[in-house]
Amino acid sequence: MDRNDYYGGESTSLNLIQLWKKFRNSDKPPAHLGSSRDYNVDMVPKFMMANGTLVRVLIHTDVTKYMYFKAVDGSYVFNKGKVQKVPATGMEALKTPLMGLFEKRRARKFFIYVHDYDENDPKTHEGMDLTCVTTRKLIAKYGLSDNTIDFIGHALALHRDDRYLNEPALDTVKRMKLYGESFARFQGGSPYIYPLYGLGELPQAFARLSAVYGGTYMLNKRECKVKFNDEGQVIGVTSEGETAKCKKVVCDPSYLPNKVRKIGKVARAICIMSHPIPNTSDSHSVQVIIPQKQSGRKSDMYLFCCSSSHKVAPKGKFIAFVSAEAETDKPEIELKPGVDLLGPIDEIFYDTYDRYEPINVPSLDNCFISTSYDATTHFESTVMDVLNIYTKITGKVLDLSVDLSAASAAEE
Repeated sequence: MDRNDYYGGESTSLNLIQLWKKFRNSDKPPAHLGSSRDYNVDMVPKFMMANGTLVRVLIHTDVTKYMYFKAVDGSYVFNKGKVQKVPATGMEALKTPLMGLFEKRRARKFFIYVHDYDENDPKTHEGMDLTCVTTRKLIAKYGLSDNTIDFIGHALALHRDDRYLNEPALDTVKRMKLYGESFARFQGGSPYIYPLYGLGELPQAFARLSAVYGGTYMLNKRECKVKFNDEGQVIGVTSEGETAKCKKVVCDPSYLPNKVRKIGKVARAICIMSHPIPNTSDSHSVQVIIPQKQSGRKSDMYLFCCSSSHKVAPKGKFIAFVSAEAETDKPEIELKPGVDLLGPIDEIFYDTYDRYEPINVPSLDNCFISTSYDATTHFESTVMDVLNIYTKITGKVLDLSVDLSAASAAEE
């Protein structure tokens, strides 16, 4: 059941008229922007790691037969006042302007160590137990500069802030390996893929798959209220005088506000432009990460851009997003470092939303509540939340050892 008249709740994609209704209280966008239908503007813009957990989930469920994906052109990082390509391989590390000659050699040695590292083969550990050794200590062994550490931690390992430096290095090494493996899968310019027609395709594809297995989707169900018995266990959901009886409820935080707590806030700028993001080699789809140190923030800022190549805008138009964990109540000022990198903008909208996490005990009330989307432009944290909910509901851990080459057909 969904109170909205569209699939996907917060993670939907809006056409131009829907976008104008949401942010401008009007259903008449300017004619020069082109046809409303040609736009699919994500409300929660995120790319997928080509070798990541979400792709494994999509293949495992066979939902891939309802969707088409395309590689993302570029992955960049803001470093020392410039937008630079993120080197993901030993060869790229040797070419990048992010480092000087001697630093490149040191970084290459570190990249090779990460590439060869195998958790189950002590010979590849070089005498270090990465479940104990901190990331700071591991990187110090290779003598890398703060500048290099910054782009490795934020643009390759995709950490949101610098806490990882004092945590065990295994997580960072695994994240770097995922980046490298994802990068290698499509031989493109980035480790990311993204669905044609935007992320709103994901919930729609699952709705189709659900129908195949006898599931029913109900949109436009206003005033969805979860009903409980005297013991506080869920017994159904009521909308417009009708009740659907159930033993378990899975929902986002907005449906059970008294069972969640606020954990933060996301600030986002949504921009329509007539050109790609400058200094990204004219990439039609791209991510740029601004590490916290580079902008004097407590966490990273993310730029995300897509265009007609992924069917989210008409030819010649580009949709760009600037996202961050909000640290103030002024998104226009806070997001300025990212917006300034975009060049001329045709239209800009600012959006903020609170983030929540569940505080209930699902084994007592049978309510399984997701955590709100974060500001990152990739799905890895979100999909882990989904898998945790799956395990809580079924008591089983989902086996995701799928054949990734079968991006369209995976055996159950």
